[in-house]
Amino acid sequence: MIKSHKMTNPISQNRVVISGVGSRVPEKILTNDELAGMVDTSDEWIKTRTGISERRIAGSHETTSDMAAGAALAALENGKTDASEIDLLIVATISPDTAMPATACYVQEKAGLKNAMCFDMAAACSGFVYALDIAYQYILTGAAKKVMVVGADKMSALINWQDRTTCVLFGDGAGAVILEQGKGKSLGIMASSMKSDGSQASILHIEAGGAAMPLTPENITEGKQYITMEGSVVFKSAVRSMSEIAEEALAKAGLSSSEIAWLVPHQANKRILTAVAEKLGISMERVVINLEKYGNTTAGSIPLALDQAVNDGRIKDGDYILFVAFGAGATWGATVLQWGRE
Repeated sequence: MIKSHKMTNPISQNRVVISGVGSRVPEKILTNDELAGMVDTSDEWIKTRTGISERRIAGSHETTSDMAAGAALAALENGKTDASEIDLLIVATISPDTAMPATACYVQEKAGLKNAMCFDMAAACSGFVYALDIAYQYILTGAAKKVMVVGADKMSALINWQDRTTCVLFGDGAGAVILEQGKGKSLGIMASSMKSDGSQASILHIEAGGAAMPLTPENITEGKQYITMEGSVVFKSAVRSMSEIAEEALAKAGLSSSEIAWLVPHQANKRILTAVAEKLGISMERVVINLEKYGNTTAGSIPLALDQAVNDGRIKDGDYILFVAFGAGATWGATVLQWGRE
C-alpha cells in the first residue's frame, strides 16, 4: 500500500466526468455444466481456478457492433444525452465485425451517432482504459465535447471450444460510458497510467488472420485462428503489472489505496483479482466483481461491471474509483477518478 500524499489536483479546473453508463449482454447463458459436456472439465474445476460459473454467448446473428450499439443506446438514456451530441466515438474491441471498416462505423450507424467521428481501439483487455484515456485527452484539449467510449467483444467467435485453457474463461458483452466536461464538485478523472511491452506479444495472441499470416484452409484446420495463451505466464505478468500500474496512477492522483471506495478491475480471473487487491491492500468487499456470471468479456468487462455497480447503488457521488486492466500486447493501464456526473 502506498502512503497518502494529498496534493492539489492539477486538473481540478478541467474536470472530465462520466455522465452516462450502459451495458448490453446476449440472452444465451452457457453454464459450466454445459461446458463440461463439450470439453474435459467440470463445474468445480472451473470455479476453483477462475471463479466463473457461467457466461453469456452471442448467437450467430449477434455481432460485436450489435452489443456495442445496445450499450451505447443504454448510456445515452442513462445520461439523458441526445445521440446528436456525441462528437467522438471510440470502440475498444479485438473482435471486430469486419477487418474493414472499423466496428465503430457500424456502431455509429446503429446507435444514431450521426455527428461522431469514430474509430476502433485494439488493446485487448486494456482497450477500455486506453480508450478512456484518449477520450479524456480529446475533451481536455477542446477537440471534443462529449465522447462515447464503448468496450465490446464477441469472444465466443475467437475461442477454440476444445481448448479448456481458454474456452472456460471468456464470454460476450459490452459496456459504454459518456464523458464530458464536469461542472460540479466531482473531480472526475484524476489520473491515468498506461504501459505496453511488445516482448510479451506471444503469451496471449491469435496467430492467423492478419496480414502476417492470412487465413488459409491449412491454418484454419490447425486452429491458428483461435486465441492461445500461456496461462501461468499471463497470470504472473497480470498480477505484477496491474498492481504496479494501479499504484502509479494512485500516486499521480495523490491518493492512497485506503481512500479508494471501489476497485473496478478487468474481470480476468478471480485469482488474479484477489492477488491484485491483496497487493494494493484493498479488501475484496471493495472490489466490483461480476465474472461469476459473465466471465472475461475482454474490453467490455470494466464498463459492464461499472454499469452494474452504479445502477445497483454501490457507487455513490464522491467515491474514489480505480480502474485497472491487463491485456494482450502486453498492454496494461489504470485510471483513478472521483465519481459524480456533473
